[in-house]
Amino acid sequence: MKRVSIRAVSEEMEARSKRIVETAVELAEQGGFEAVRLRDVASHAGVALGTLYRRFRSKEDLLVAALELETSDLERRITHRPPRGGSALERVTGFFTMATRGLCRRPNLARAMVKAMASGDPELATKVANFHDRMGRLILAALRGQGVAESEAGAPILPGGEGERGGEVEQQLCYALNLVWFGLLVGWSSGLHSQAAMMDHMSHSAELLLLGAEAKG
Repeated sequence: MKRVSIRAVSEEMEARSKRIVETAVELAEQGGFEAVRLRDVASHAGVALGTLYRRFRSKEDLLVAALELETSDLERRITHRPPRGGSALERVTGFFTMATRGLCRRPNLARAMVKAMASGDPELATKVANFHDRMGRLILAALRGQGVAESEAGAPILPGGEGERGGEVEQQLCYALNLVWFGLLVGWSSGLHSQAAMMDHMSHSAELLLLGAEAKG
C-alpha cells in the first residue's frame, strides 16, 4: 500500500484551494459578484461542491480569499518598486495610485471583492481586519519612505509588525488614510464616482490628514 505523506496531502489541498479561488476570480471578472455561484465555481474548478464547502463557506469568503491574493501581489510590487517622492504626501499619493490601479484594473472583480468585504458577515471579520492591517503597514512604509524588505523565502517584511507599531499620531494617520481609501473604494464600486475622481479625493484627503498630523505632532 502506497503511503502518502502529510506534506503531500497538505500541498494537494493548498493547490485545490488555489484553483477554486482562481476559478472564482475568472467568474467574477466575467460577470461580477452575481456570477460567483458556488456550484459553478466547483464545476469549473473540477472539484465536488462538498469539497468547496469544506474550505469556503460562501461566495463572500471566496472573494475575500481572492482579495488576499491581490494584496500579496501588491506587497510584491511595492517590495520591488516602492512609491517615490521627496515628501510623505508624494509617497502616500503614489502608493494609493498604485494600489487603486492594481485593484481596479479588473473592475468587475474589484467591485465583487469590495462588496464581499462590505457585506458585514461577522465570520469574515478577522480576514477583513487582516486586509486592513496589511494595507496599514504598506501605508506606514510609504509615510516613512522605507522600502519593503524581503525574507529569505521572498516574502515581504512590512513595518509595523509585532512590537513595532510607531507613534500614536503615526498609527492614527495610517488608520484614517486606510479608512478614507476604503470608503472611496465603496463609493467607486457603487458608481458614485469614477476612478479618476476617487484618486483626486484621496490626494486631497491625504494632504489634509498629513497637515493635521504635522500640526498635532
